[in-house]
Amino acid sequence: MNNVLVTGGCGFIGSHFVRLLLRRTAWRVINLDKLTYAGNPENVQDVPVGIRYRFVKGDIGDRALVNEICQDEHPWAVINFAAESHVDRSILDPGPFLATNVGGVQILLEACRRYGVERFVQISTDEVYGDAEGQEPRGEESPLAPSNPYAASKAAADLLCLASRRTYDVPLLIMRSSNNYGPCQFPEKLIPLTIRNALLGEDLPVYGDGLQRREWLYVEDNAEAIFTALEQGRIGAIYNVSSAAERTNLEVVRAVCQLLAEEAGLDLGALLTRMRFVADRPGHDRRYAVTTQRILEELGWSPTVPFETGLRRTIRWYLDHQAWVQHITSGAYRTYYDAVYVHAWGQAAPGYRGGGTGTVVPGPNSPQHHTGLHP
Repeated sequence: MNNVLVTGGCGFIGSHFVRLLLRRTAWRVINLDKLTYAGNPENVQDVPVGIRYRFVKGDIGDRALVNEICQDEHPWAVINFAAESHVDRSILDPGPFLATNVGGVQILLEACRRYGVERFVQISTDEVYGDAEGQEPRGEESPLAPSNPYAASKAAADLLCLASRRTYDVPLLIMRSSNNYGPCQFPEKLIPLTIRNALLGEDLPVYGDGLQRREWLYVEDNAEAIFTALEQGRIGAIYNVSSAAERTNLEVVRAVCQLLAEEAGLDLGALLTRMRFVADRPGHDRRYAVTTQRILEELGWSPTVPFETGLRRTIRWYLDHQAWVQHITSGAYRTYYDAVYVHAWGQAAPGYRGGGTGTVVPGPNSPQHHTGLHP
């Protein structure tokens, strides 16, 4: 039986990948997760602990713990999903991003060398390429030009990986995917945030003019791509993963409203009137776009879930799991939300640090809230 260490396996993409491994293989999966705000054990509560699955609460930045796991379990592969992953939070406080996304990756790379791991898969992002507005989609050999602290931390991790490959011959691959969406995503990202606010009767915030363009990838398609690369990928290769389903943020919000009206019986006109243009994110990239010829030609992977299908599945999941959303967005979530959307970036909520602690300030429907206009 192959042992596989999945870091960040209680997070959004990681939890989908853990289920895929247990469904498609006979491997033993060790899930190492720090359980920060976005690492939710409820995401894998249906996975029974036993001979094929072990959960360890811990930090990839804990060198002793990582070494202990590798010594005990002798994993043949490590797949690193563990990361601070939200641009907005990185702007408010870059520190945790550098600690986990850079320092933690270095610790994992060292452990892979020490314990003879045969595959290390670094989960990266298309954001490392920077803004593609007015330019051709980025290929895997395009230069890195990150625009925000999150993207910079991921680019730094990629460079550490490539340096480890060249210097120490670490058997690694890098996966750079476009915007993921689907069930279990923490409601700080555009689609689950819009769903949550719509169901609660709150405003639907849209950054700037809403014309920022992204390629939207259903999370299960991404999990399949990562699994395919783990089994068949060329050591040392970088693979872009995308759907080429490019849409503006404004189009995405309107699509969510349309499907919510159909699935939940909500009034579409009323939903659309709750859209609010809010102060744009500092340094906001206008467009991300990547080419995917390499993963198609080398591994035969291509996405199978059209955006409309994936979005409807996502909305149905959130409608069926409203208690899950309510539970994970209580308390500190409101502090983060207000720091970003109410105080317009320059005036973060008092005491805010990236983990979401601090004094709760008025919400978006309060009398003190006056950001943005109707579209």
